[in-house]
Amino acid sequence: MFASERGGILITAELEERAREIEESLHPLRCVTFMRDDFKIEDAKEVISEAYKSEENTKTLILGAKSFTVPAQNALLKILEEPPRNIVFILIAPNKSTFLPTVRSRLTMTQEHHERIYELLPITLKNLDLSGLFAFVKEHDRLKKHEAKALIEQLMHQAIHIEKLPLTSSQLEGFDKALRLIELNSRFQSVLVMVLMNFLKEVKRGR
Repeated sequence: MFASERGGILITAELEERAREIEESLHPLRCVTFMRDDFKIEDAKEVISEAYKSEENTKTLILGAKSFTVPAQNALLKILEEPPRNIVFILIAPNKSTFLPTVRSRLTMTQEHHERIYELLPITLKNLDLSGLFAFVKEHDRLKKHEAKALIEQLMHQAIHIEKLPLTSSQLEGFDKALRLIELNSRFQSVLVMVLMNFLKEVKRGR
C-alpha cells in the first residue's frame, strides 16, 4: 500500500486513476496535480513555483507522467531533497527506469506490479579489477540503445540489491550520466568504461 501522506515515488500502470485516489485520500488537505504525457523542464519550473507558495497546512504536489525528461528531473533534484515547509511530493510513472538514480535515491519507492527480474552479471563490482573491467566492456561493446540502457540499469540493480554496495554520490551520478550519454548516442564502450571506473577507483582507495 502506498503511504501517500509521506510522499515518494509510485510505479503503476494506472497513472490518472491512482492520482485521483491519492487526491481523495488526502482530502481536505490541498493537492495540486500535474499530469503529463512527457514531463519537461517547463513543467518542472511550474512545480517548483507552486512548491514555494507558502502553506499553513500540508500541500501535496502530484507529478504524473509516462516519461520524465532528464532536464526536468535534474531541475527537481534540489527541491526533492529539501522540500519547502509543508510540501510533500508524489511522483507517479509506469516504470522505475523512468527516473534517474539520483531522483530515486531521494524518495521512497512503491511498485504496484512485479519488478523486472535481472540475471546475475558476470562481474563483481566490489572486487573489480582492470582485467575484469575490460573483459566485461569487450563483451558488451555492440549493443543497441535500449540494450545499453537496460545494461546500465542492470549494473545499478546488481550494485544496490545483489552486492548491496553503499553507493557514493559519484557512483550514482555516473549511472545518471551514462543514461544521458546513451540517449545522446555516445559510444557505449566509453560510457561503460566511465561507469565501471567509478567502482575500480573505490576498490583502489580501499586498499
